Amino acid sequence: MKKKTLMATLTIALVLPFLALGQESDLGNWLIYIGNKKLNSKWNIHNEVQYRNYDAGGDLEQLLLRTGLGYNLTENNDNLLLGYGYILSENYVGDTDDKVSVNEHRIFQQFTTKQNKWRLNITQRYRFEQRFIESDFKMRLRYFLSFNYPLNNKEIIPKTLYLSAYNEVFLNTEPSIFDRNRLYGGFGYKLNENIKFELGYMSQIFETSFRDQINIIAFINL
Repeated sequence: MKKKTLMATLTIALVLPFLALGQESDLGNWLIYIGNKKLNSKWNIHNEVQYRNYDAGGDLEQLLLRTGLGYNLTENNDNLLLGYGYILSENYVGDTDDKVSVNEHRIFQQFTTKQNKWRLNITQRYRFEQRFIESDFKMRLRYFLSFNYPLNNKEIIPKTLYLSAYNEVFLNTEPSIFDRNRLYGGFGYKLNENIKFELGYMSQIFETSFRDQINIIAFINL
């Protein structure tokens, strides 16, 4: 990736969230596990659990289970993945304390590519989703751009503390096109070759509102 292209992409990713600033925000928390099982030099299995709360007290907003089969096009850099996700959402009804449960089954295809520039670990992910929400069907495109920067080592190796930031924009295939945007910043620690942890703050911006979350994330590669 050329320097001008990288800087242009970074600028767009940082500016997009502020184009849709909303009217109200509530602080929630997400507990996230992201795992990857390497089958051989080419194939891998992705697995993921996210427990999302409206607040820190365990008021369930969403439970997300995701898995998929991936194939490496190049060693550790470019990966194609076909996946499935189940999402249980507990949505409040208007301004009441009543909730309604919504079940979603999701099929998705994604391409992930990674580069290292100026000590930065750069990840880009392109995802296309087919969403079966109760009796409704929707499709959505997602673009994810993340940056990890080591603080106490030149590379993110075991025992490394690092800065982490990402932006992800969600676009529907029919009106309204803008679905949401997620902007995240935090700190990470790579414990060993297979495990790393992150603690960060994420702002999720919708068309007319936004919500903030504290994210606690565990990454485990086997």
